[in-house]
Amino acid sequence: MKQRLPLVDLPAGPVADADPTRPGVPLVPFVRLSAVWIQVTGTWCNLECTHCFNASGPHDPWLRPMEGARVRAAIAEAEALGAREIYFTGGEPFLHPEILPLVATALAVAPTTVLTNGTAITEATADALVALARGGRYSLELRVSLDDPEPDANDRVRGAGAWARAVDAIRRLHARGLLPIVTATEIVDDGGHGRYARFRDFLLGLGIDRPRVKILPVLPMGRVEAATELLDEAALDGFDRGLLQCAESRVVADGGVYVCPILAGLPGARLSDGGLAATLRAAPLYHPSCVTCHRTGLTCRNG
Repeated sequence: MKQRLPLVDLPAGPVADADPTRPGVPLVPFVRLSAVWIQVTGTWCNLECTHCFNASGPHDPWLRPMEGARVRAAIAEAEALGAREIYFTGGEPFLHPEILPLVATALAVAPTTVLTNGTAITEATADALVALARGGRYSLELRVSLDDPEPDANDRVRGAGAWARAVDAIRRLHARGLLPIVTATEIVDDGGHGRYARFRDFLLGLGIDRPRVKILPVLPMGRVEAATELLDEAALDGFDRGLLQCAESRVVADGGVYVCPILAGLPGARLSDGGLAATLRAAPLYHPSCVTCHRTGLTCRNG
């Protein structure tokens, strides 16, 4: 029998942090700056998903959206430091009033991806994204979140009407030649059996002949019941820490630069209150979510 993962009441403030200075916290080395994430809308979102790892929602966000000038400065610094990819995330990036020109700026620097719930991608927005993709120096990717091929199951998690609007976005983008990556979370504890195949068959049924699907594990934070297990040196014995996404990613958000997109906004994950260059150093693997990355090989990147 399928069991839904445990959830907690929706938090009004930031998600729980851990202590990065506790004795024995292992470090991950900095290897290279491959990906720069920009938490462009902070935790401001038009949906309030039950499994949201950073407790985003439509109410007063605990992590504020970024000013356009700050985003452009981050993109310029990412270029100067040789970043290979730029990702926009949130919250919901398409709520930001400058998102389209900011994406255009990023596309002049590196391959760029926008993570979205799809609900704000209108016909006009889809047209604008196609124009950006055709005119940009680098490639544009769209990642559209959909947690179940069945409307009722999806909307129990993401809210009434979310499935229909996300599917409309997938159709609009595909019709214009922008084949999105459909991103799902393992919100049902079924061992993952057939989950990819279900999404593949669903997308084929929509007429998408080259389905692209990314499945992510649930993270024990935000609106999911928090875990208490932490990494230590013994757990990492013989493990190549350079395989972890935090060895080559950084995220720029309100308040500074953080070690990874999962922990953006948490004081323990902040490596600098200024620019990216100051963060290119070893970072602590201090949070319970680091256990998930270690065990599952989680990467928030497209690959």
